[in-house]
Amino acid sequence: MNAPLPTTSPREIAPELARSWLLVAATRPETFDDAARSHADAVVLDVEDAVDASHKDSARDDVVRWLHVADADGKANRAWVRINDATSEHWSPDLDGLRDAPGLQGVMLAKTEFGGQVMDTFNRLGARVPVVALVESAVGIENATEIARAKGVFRLAFGSGDFRRDTGMSADREAMAYPRARLVISSRAGGLPGPIDGPTVGSSHPILREQSAITVSMGMTGKLCLQADQAPVVNEVISPTRTDVEWAYEFLEDFEARGCIVRDGSDLPRLGRARKIMQLAEAFGVLPAAR
Repeated sequence: MNAPLPTTSPREIAPELARSWLLVAATRPETFDDAARSHADAVVLDVEDAVDASHKDSARDDVVRWLHVADADGKANRAWVRINDATSEHWSPDLDGLRDAPGLQGVMLAKTEFGGQVMDTFNRLGARVPVVALVESAVGIENATEIARAKGVFRLAFGSGDFRRDTGMSADREAMAYPRARLVISSRAGGLPGPIDGPTVGSSHPILREQSAITVSMGMTGKLCLQADQAPVVNEVISPTRTDVEWAYEFLEDFEARGCIVRDGSDLPRLGRARKIMQLAEAFGVLPAAR
């Protein structure tokens, strides 16, 4: 049985650290408010795969309208938007409609295959809106480092379903290890945060938990979600464990107690890991196990 959603208010997480990226069909504007209140670190209104070509214009209009709505404090609704790919006839209208939307946090560019597609998207949006490059093909994977170094790119994401359709590869962990590793290495080479993994299809939380653990083991730091109740599971698995936080706390405490003296070659790697764990623990609100 799936666990119930947490009842505590979600924390606001910086997008470079965002773990759960919830895709929301733009054809269902009545769900936008609920998605924004969910425990997803980032909400992505989808005007690409989730929308039939005959409904692109109306769906885009609903997204733009929602991003202009402000609350009582004058703060606009905020979300990312997955836009159509740069070779599509819908790409340019997407950018024209979204350019001045006050609540636009960034765009996720579908089917990215070349760095120039990211740069063109970024420039068309006034060179101020971050672009998550969604890599979904063999060509995109081969050009991942070029994409990661493109002007305007913010993070890479893995469109695993379309990638499998393009290549004929299975969803097995072994088959998907290569494209995931390419995105991780390219992200590092491009100086980007860790990439966002593809979604888990289905409603089984044990399977989601297992696949999210693979995401972590591959060095990816986010995951696409197809349902709001997937977000808390993804957030938990991608966050450092309380045991890890306790280890980091004790290591840093000991390191400072001995005057920050490096004793051997293993100290610096452990110091870097401990500091990273504590940074994430603070951002995600994870407390040490024994404190």
